[in-house]
Amino acid sequence: MAELRWLLAVAVAVLAAGSGAAAEKVRPPNIVLILADDLGYGDPGCFNPKSKIATPNIDVLARDGMCFTDAHAAGAVCVPSRYGLLTGRYPFRNQGNRNPSNGPLIEKDRVTLASLLRDKGYVTAMVGKWHLGFEGGIKFDYDKPLRGGPVDHGFDSFFGQHASLDIPPYFLIDNDRAVAPASKTVAASSTPGWSPIQGAFWREGAIAPGFKHEEVLPTYTRKAVEFLDRRGKGGDGKPFFLYLAFTAPHTPWLPRQPFQDKSKAGLYGDFVADLDDSVGQVLAALKRAGLADDTLVVFTSDNGPVWYPADVEKYGHAAAGPLRGMKGDAWEGGHRMPFVARWPGKVKAGSTCDETICFTDLLATFAALVHAKLPDDAGEDSYNLLPLLRGEKRDGPLREGTVVESSRGVLTIRAGEWKLIPKLGSGGFSQPATETPREGGPAGQLYNLKDDLAETKNLYAEKPEVVKRLAELLEQYQKKGRSAPR
Repeated sequence: MAELRWLLAVAVAVLAAGSGAAAEKVRPPNIVLILADDLGYGDPGCFNPKSKIATPNIDVLARDGMCFTDAHAAGAVCVPSRYGLLTGRYPFRNQGNRNPSNGPLIEKDRVTLASLLRDKGYVTAMVGKWHLGFEGGIKFDYDKPLRGGPVDHGFDSFFGQHASLDIPPYFLIDNDRAVAPASKTVAASSTPGWSPIQGAFWREGAIAPGFKHEEVLPTYTRKAVEFLDRRGKGGDGKPFFLYLAFTAPHTPWLPRQPFQDKSKAGLYGDFVADLDDSVGQVLAALKRAGLADDTLVVFTSDNGPVWYPADVEKYGHAAAGPLRGMKGDAWEGGHRMPFVARWPGKVKAGSTCDETICFTDLLATFAALVHAKLPDDAGEDSYNLLPLLRGEKRDGPLREGTVVESSRGVLTIRAGEWKLIPKLGSGGFSQPATETPREGGPAGQLYNLKDDLAETKNLYAEKPEVVKRLAELLEQYQKKGRSAPR
């Protein structure tokens, strides 16, 4: 009898060891999602060999991972872009509040990247710019918890700010509490030689005592590094998700002293170089903590740059690269983003993917990564990118179509090589933003991006059948309420 008990104990131990090894083998990766703010497609050297800005850390990330050359934000400005990123849903589907100054944009029960991963055992943290609203809008009661923000949408912790660094009130938030109330006033700031919305620009408004705009980027970098250092010490052994939403190179352009006058693209280029250094510090922290090999790192930007044709001419630097337009535009420069993914041993180093993808695709991708089933009312426009990351061959494109919203609410649809903008003008920051069709002229814009990436030749009048097909597809997505199949 004693021998039987001993054999059973050995068997149980062997089985336990085996199951532990299996669990270790299938442990999902850590995820670090780094989102720059207003960085252009042509700023990083890995996407633009002619860039006048040195970006060695972003370039190393690309060298060790995969560059997506046709990646798009769901919106050409901060708010819709971030909504699509976190929810896997096109921002035009949000029929509720769309202004973060009035309250939260994400519904209380909507699945987000953070809530999905937290439910699968991840430690979830956000550092940086939220810009998706809090309850009460910008009428903050600094003595009470700030509800409706990151910690109410799946993040275990949050350290950051409510909106962009040029939008008051200026104060920092720790989880759901103001670090200090915005009880003072700061005058507006600007820089001679730049447009009113460039340079060291911020708006007049309330500010917390001790808040310094120039300290925000290094503070967020430090907070992210501290989080990674803690995770590297072992702790509970859980996988983690860090969403690091930098405020750079959005205005105010405030490069630290070591980066001032270091680029060949003026104050903006210097600030991009400063951002690149912050990316490098995060990557170094991953390596130092022994986490790099077990972490999927995604780097991208929320929308295009504020960089005018006059800036390109003055500095010889095309912040949007070969693309037309800038932030806010329906043209490619407004929403086609540098997008890099590094996952050692899973994503081939130095690889490139030319498939059209969208920020909304991260939700379905992360769900597949952790073997989670998305509800039917979640990730309506999200496609799983894992086959692309693994370099698997496909018979056809991953996405049937991709919809992007400009700053003026113009919905652009892309299908294959064709892109339809139903109206004339940029639909955003570039001039002319809108145009009235001339008699006998085209009512919208149609471009073949395979032959004309710079969108110089409008084929709207020459290809009515393509216009009709894309217009019908856009209408179908709007009526159906989803574009991604389940």
